[in-house]
Amino acid sequence: MKTTHTFNVVVVLYSMFLIISSCYCINPKFLFNASSKADANDEKQWQQASATWYGSPDGAGTDGGACGYGSSVGNPPLNKLVSAGGPNIFKNGEGCGACYEVKCTENEACSGNPVTVMISDQCPGCPATHFDLSGFAFGSMAKQDHQNNLRNAGRITLQYTRVSCSFGTPIVFTIDNGANPYYFATEIEYESGDGDLVDIQLKLPNQNSWVPMNRLWGARWALNYGSLMQPPFSIKLTQTYANGSTKTMEATNVIPVGWKPGQVIRSFSNF
Repeated sequence: MKTTHTFNVVVVLYSMFLIISSCYCINPKFLFNASSKADANDEKQWQQASATWYGSPDGAGTDGGACGYGSSVGNPPLNKLVSAGGPNIFKNGEGCGACYEVKCTENEACSGNPVTVMISDQCPGCPATHFDLSGFAFGSMAKQDHQNNLRNAGRITLQYTRVSCSFGTPIVFTIDNGANPYYFATEIEYESGDGDLVDIQLKLPNQNSWVPMNRLWGARWALNYGSLMQPPFSIKLTQTYANGSTKTMEATNVIPVGWKPGQVIRSFSNF
């Protein structure tokens, strides 16, 4: 009888241990993910800049502005989350298409949550490091139902960090209205990655050499070839990164035979 009693006690104690252990155990996968997210947030290099907003309170600023994106700034995937930049952000057009996370905490209306915006315009006369956000983007940094309160502040200090663009769409070429068989010009949009687009080259069919294009302004590039250019054209794009490295991609035969000024052409690739 004593042996049976002892066995029963052991069984009860062991069962209690299993119950307690199952209640207080931690999923290692969940713990790892939580740590990774915290570490990733800590690793971001946040810097300070001044910020204002322009255009209508719930609008996209201006239609394209100095980058030349036109009305696409108000449509997906941008959805009015755009900003003009001071000289250090706009970079004489090299900053066109760059993505940044911005957030604010100094105003009671600030949510403190980051919002991703793309540079689509220049901010003339602004401080070197300044974001002149669309009214919609500015309000997106606010707590729910406090968008107007934040916009009423007018000028604030925000924190920003450069991030990789991820538009989920191929690069788009919009052929300039002034393009012709001897002069080709295009606006380039939706390039992913966190580099600046610094070099564009064009190649004619049955040729081995690439011909450099020149930046007209903003995101518009042109080649005044001087003689008849027979399509299809291939276009090579090069991004440069903060660490000095570069990355190149080619859109082979992306400009087709029979192209027309004003035509919007979607490539099949991106950075």
